[in-house]
Amino acid sequence: MKFYNYYGFTKAYFLISLCVIVTFFSCKKSQPLVHVPFTTAMKQQFDADIDQAIAHIDSMQKNSPSDSIHFIKSRAFFKKIEPILATVDTDNYAYLNQPNILKVEEEDPTNIRITNPSGYQVLEEHLFAEDRDTSIIKTHLHLIKSRLQLVKKNTSLQHLKKYHVLWMFRKQIIKVAITGITGFDSPVLENSIQESKVTYQSILRYFELFDDAFNNPVLKEKWYAELNATIEDLTGDFASFDRYAFTKNHTHTQLKLWNEIVQDWGVTFPFELAFKNDATSLYSPTTFNINYFIDQRPIPTTEAQVALGKKLFYDTNLSRSQQMSCATCHQPEKAFTDGLRIAEHQTRNSPTLLYAALQKGFFYDKRAGGLEAQISNVVKNKHEFHTDLTMLETTVRNDSSYNKLFTAAYPRKEVTHAYIRNAIAHYVRSLTPFSSKFDRNINGIENTLTQSEINGYNLFNGKAKCATCHFAPLFNGTVPPDYKESELEAIGVPIAKDTIHATVSNDLGRYYVYQTPERKHFFKTPTIRNASKTAPYMHNGVYNTLEEVIDFYNRGGGAGIGIELSYQTLPPDPLGLNKEEINDLIKFIKSLEDKDLGY
Repeated sequence: MKFYNYYGFTKAYFLISLCVIVTFFSCKKSQPLVHVPFTTAMKQQFDADIDQAIAHIDSMQKNSPSDSIHFIKSRAFFKKIEPILATVDTDNYAYLNQPNILKVEEEDPTNIRITNPSGYQVLEEHLFAEDRDTSIIKTHLHLIKSRLQLVKKNTSLQHLKKYHVLWMFRKQIIKVAITGITGFDSPVLENSIQESKVTYQSILRYFELFDDAFNNPVLKEKWYAELNATIEDLTGDFASFDRYAFTKNHTHTQLKLWNEIVQDWGVTFPFELAFKNDATSLYSPTTFNINYFIDQRPIPTTEAQVALGKKLFYDTNLSRSQQMSCATCHQPEKAFTDGLRIAEHQTRNSPTLLYAALQKGFFYDKRAGGLEAQISNVVKNKHEFHTDLTMLETTVRNDSSYNKLFTAAYPRKEVTHAYIRNAIAHYVRSLTPFSSKFDRNINGIENTLTQSEINGYNLFNGKAKCATCHFAPLFNGTVPPDYKESELEAIGVPIAKDTIHATVSNDLGRYYVYQTPERKHFFKTPTIRNASKTAPYMHNGVYNTLEEVIDFYNRGGGAGIGIELSYQTLPPDPLGLNKEEINDLIKFIKSLEDKDLGY
C-alpha cells in the first residue's frame, strides 16, 4: 500500500487539523467542575472525553470526505485522556497509540507472540493512503471503538493519591518534550504540535481540580501562567517548530516548578521510577534513576564499587590469554569503542559503553537482559576472554592488589564472580556524564550553541525523524517515558557502501536468538551520543562518516537503495534533506560529544 509522503503531509491536511484544533478549543470552554473528590471529577472528565472520541469514530463509518475531520477530532479527544491513560493503563494506551509495525514478543523459544497492530497510528496510515481499503479502515475503527469502550468500563481512578497525580502530570510533560513534538505518534499528518497543545490543555483542566491543594498562591499563579504560556507557544507547523527553545524554556521550567509543587503540597513518593523524583532537567547526570534500568535486585552503587570495577575493566589478567581486557574493545579515548570496523574474530562493530547502562537489553541483538549477563557472555566467549566464571574468581582471589579494593566495595563478602561482574557493571553504570556542549547549553550553563547546531537538533526531532527511533535525551532506542523496552529495528543496512546494487548485510541479528522469521535483520538502536568519536557506524561498520550514515537515511534506508526487506521498520520514503540541513544535523550530533570524561 502506498501512503502519502511519510515525512511531509500536505498543507491542506495541516490546515484541516489546525482548524479542527482551534474549533476544539473554542467550542469547549472550560467550565468549573462541581466540588467533588478529585478522583470522581477526573473520572467524569475522562469518561466524557472517551465518549466524544467514540462519537467521532462512529461518524467515520460512512466513508465520506468528512472522515479525515472526524479522525482528527477523535484523536484530539484521545490526546485529552492521554495524561491519565498513559499512566494508569499503559497496556491499553500502548495498544491505541502503537506504530504500524508488526508486534513480536519473545519471552523464550516456546513463548513467541506475533500480533498485527491497530490503533490511531495504524488507522491514520490507512485512512490517508492513496489507495484506501475501506474494509481495513472499518476493521480498525471497530477495534479502536471496542478498546475505548473497554477502557471506559474498566478504568478506575479511586486508588489515585496526590503523588500518583503529580507523577502523571510530570510524565506527560516529559512525554510531550521527548515524543509528542517529534512526530512519533502522528507519522502521516505530522499533527504533533497541535496534539501536544491538546494534552497541555488537558493538564491545565485537570490541575484546576487541585486549586485548594496549593499553599503558596504565588506558586499557583506561576504554574498556571507557565501552562498557559506553553499552550500559547504550541503553534505553527511541524517543520518550523523550535523544539530546542520549547524544551529549554518550557519543559525544564515546568520540571523545576513541579518540584516546588511537590514541596508545597507536602507530597512524598514511595519509590522512584526511571526519572529521579527531584529531576529538574532531561539532560543531566542526576536525571535518571540508574537502578530502574537494572534487570535484577540492585545493589546500591558506591564509589568503592566503581573503583573496583574500573580496575577490573582494565585488567588483562582476567582473560585466558592475559592479553585482553574490557578496555581492549572499549577504549575511553574513542568513547569506549575500538575504532575498528569489526575487531579480529568478532562479527559486529564494538558499540560505545557510554550511556549503555540506560537500556533494557544488551548486545546488538539484545540476547542479554542486563550488564552482569553481558559480562558473563564476554567471559565465556572463545574469541574474547575465553575462560569461565570459576577462573574469573580464582584470578581475582589470587591477586593481592584486589584485597583492599574488594573489602571496601563489598565488606564482609567473599570474592565471587557475581560481585566481580557487579563491580564491572557499576563502573559501566558510572559512564553517564551528560557533559556535552549541547547538555551544558540546554541546561543554561553556557550559551555557545550555534544556530546551525540548534537547527540540527530541531531537524533531528522534526523533519529528519531521527528522534522517532533515537529518543532524546539518551538518543538511543529505549522508549520513553516509561523506559521498559529498548527497541529493535530493521533498517536494511547493506553489506557494503553500494547504492546501485545494494545487498543487505548477511547478519540476521535478533533472528539468531530465537529463530523468529519476523526478526531477521533486526538490531538494537544504539545511542548517537558521542557518535563523532565512534566511527565506523552500523552493526557491521559499513559507513565511515556521519555524512554516509545520513545519506543512507535520507534515501529511505535499505528500501531507498533497492533492498527489499519484508519487515523494514524505517519508513521507505526519502527525507528530502538538503546539503545545509545535513550539515546542521552533523553539527548537532557533534555537539553531543562529552567533554573531560576522566575515565
